Amino acid sequence: MSSADRPEPTADTPTPAYGGTLPTPSMYSTQYPTVGDVLQLGPVKQGGPRVVAGAGGLDRVVRWVHVTELVDVGTILRGGELVLSTGIAWPEDRDRLADFVADLAKLGAAGLVLELGRRYTDSSLPKALLAAAEKHDLPVITLALDTRFVTITEAVHGLIIDAQLAELRASDEVHQTFTELAVEGASPDEVVQQIGRMSGCPVVLENLAHQVLTYSQAGADPSVLLDGWEGRSRSVRTATGRTVYDERSGWLTTVVGARGHDWGRLVLICNDPVPVPRLSMLLERAAATLALNRLVERDRDSLERQTHRTLLTAILSHGQPASEVALRARALGVTLDGRRLVGVVMRLRTAAHPTALETQARLRELTDQAAAAIRDRRLSALIGTLDEHSVGLLLALGPQDREDAALDGFAERVRRLVERPTSPSSADGYVIAVGTSVGAVRDARRSLLEAVQVADAAVRQPAGQAPYHRLVDVRLRGLLHLLRDDARLQTFVERELGPLLAYDAERGTDLVKMLSVYVDSGRNKSAAADAAHLSRPSFYERLHRIERILSVDLDSVESCLALHVALLALEAIRP
Repeated sequence: MSSADRPEPTADTPTPAYGGTLPTPSMYSTQYPTVGDVLQLGPVKQGGPRVVAGAGGLDRVVRWVHVTELVDVGTILRGGELVLSTGIAWPEDRDRLADFVADLAKLGAAGLVLELGRRYTDSSLPKALLAAAEKHDLPVITLALDTRFVTITEAVHGLIIDAQLAELRASDEVHQTFTELAVEGASPDEVVQQIGRMSGCPVVLENLAHQVLTYSQAGADPSVLLDGWEGRSRSVRTATGRTVYDERSGWLTTVVGARGHDWGRLVLICNDPVPVPRLSMLLERAAATLALNRLVERDRDSLERQTHRTLLTAILSHGQPASEVALRARALGVTLDGRRLVGVVMRLRTAAHPTALETQARLRELTDQAAAAIRDRRLSALIGTLDEHSVGLLLALGPQDREDAALDGFAERVRRLVERPTSPSSADGYVIAVGTSVGAVRDARRSLLEAVQVADAAVRQPAGQAPYHRLVDVRLRGLLHLLRDDARLQTFVERELGPLLAYDAERGTDLVKMLSVYVDSGRNKSAAADAAHLSRPSFYERLHRIERILSVDLDSVESCLALHVALLALEAIRP
């Protein structure tokens, strides 16, 4: 049946959940009998059935049997009925008979069975009725012998009830299966594999960027299934509903997500021309399981992360005895006693995330990436945010763990996670700082504080190739950062830079910045002018002004060294 001939839905006709346009018999499960199946039933065979028109529609599915002698059927049929009649009350008018068949097709009737002898014989069948049936592919079957319609009705309804029971059993099986998967916290891969087993069709779970997260090939060639997936997936529109069948591609799709936050799509590639409701129900139930398990996993991770953060805070603030911290950590599955403990801090470069919301989102993502890296490297650690820019870890290394190898592997895994195509940030957006390892929980605070100090110093340095930083790597900046609260260092900064800082504050100039560019350029005035994006005369004039304000000679190595140290100390002192 062409799309032009497909019947339109009526007000009484339910619309299928999977987004089809109408509930024609082809939308029902193939376990329901077709008109061809009905012809094989004993009570029908006894009547001497013969298909006289519309043989192309014998695969229409029969939802019910209805006996009527009327041609005005618009108010009594809902679609999928096999109509039984003797034709005794049919009109003589050819146009009305043709309209009768057109109405049957429009309402989605499965077919028309006409008992001969009461009104018509083989030779007197209305040609207008047969022509209309051929046009609409509506099967017309004649029964040459007297037949009790009730026996046909009972036989067909028996098949229909069996099919409905099969649907109920399948629905119950799907419900039980996916309820168990939800309770067990099954992974997305396990859920998708179960869909493939129950449907016998290839299934793909993709994210919102149309990238494949996991799939079940269900006998298909994976290379063929996934070839050019993103382009094929983008061509399938799903704007009409959450669960939609695309006739062109044969894809049944449903959106995955909860609480108004969709994060993926399930795609079932149907073997049949159209999906049956059972497949739609299966896919939607699986999508609900995926969404629920993701919420549970996220909440569980959040609770664990909160506990981790509480323990890290207790270590840094001496909020709990070391023995209690060790006991609570062990209950979380992180053994601290008898392990070498290493404080690690991952610090965001704030310039890469200019707004507070972006910084918070990136910090959450960095925490998740750190936790994933710890799991992937089979390490053990407490993980939690320390402040609005830092993630802290207390790494617990066992006797077989080599510290350098563990840190290298962790840093490399984080870098790979950060540089994934789906991650919005780059490895230049953070630094990893490491404290000195200690052998007891009571000393863990020292390692964490050292990592914090190293991170604060390292984040001010240009992004480099080092996977992580220790105190030795930050050198002078690290020392000045450690001394930033010392009044003597603060006095030194004021003595060296105070007049210039005051000048900039009063006049809105940027001479401190120009001085920093100059010393960072190795006192090369031409290179400094280029770095400052100024002409050489303009830059030289600023240098002369700095010399006058500070009463120094910028050609003096010792003066420039003192100013350089003061500038680094100013960075350490300023937040």
